[in-house]
Amino acid sequence: MRLTPRDTKYFDLLAASAQHLVRGASLLAELLGADRAGREKLAEEMHDVEHLADEATHSIMRRLNQTFVTPFDREDISGLASALDDCMDEMDEAAELIVLYKLDALPDRVSEQVQVLQRCAELTADAMPRLRSMDKLADYWVEVNRLENQADKLHRKLLAQLFDDFAGDPVQLMKLKEIVEVLENAADSFEKVANMVETIALKES
Repeated sequence: MRLTPRDTKYFDLLAASAQHLVRGASLLAELLGADRAGREKLAEEMHDVEHLADEATHSIMRRLNQTFVTPFDREDISGLASALDDCMDEMDEAAELIVLYKLDALPDRVSEQVQVLQRCAELTADAMPRLRSMDKLADYWVEVNRLENQADKLHRKLLAQLFDDFAGDPVQLMKLKEIVEVLENAADSFEKVANMVETIALKES
């Protein structure tokens, strides 16, 4: 039987951090369908959520410096908090680039990329509270790994499409390619979170 220390605030903080990802992914999806003015407003909202996510990460780090006994390895808590923050940073960067580059239309597969991120965010937010018991987490990391593989395929198809559609417009190609790459990085970051959860669960089993 695994004994859990009384200080379980870490679980609440990690769960709160993951909820910011759900909001961030939702804002990113809204931003894709908005006009330029709407995109600017949504990007500002996204940046606000990114700040909240940063604060959640800082709260975890401060608590680690003040707590002698942690629910599981402090290196794992620190790594997981940072990995969650990376997911938010990537989505925030994608939103900012779409606004800065003043793009009108984006390829349909970009929306598919964001849909994958939304699902990853939902699964991550659902999984974080279960770290308390380490119960039924395997389905989470298996599904996120599957989604990341789906994101990889979308990424490859998008790159091929961009080189076909914008061969005569290298500037537009460069802008779109950078956004597509950042979204792929976000999917990779979600997979990293899932892999860390798997490692923690195996350690604690």
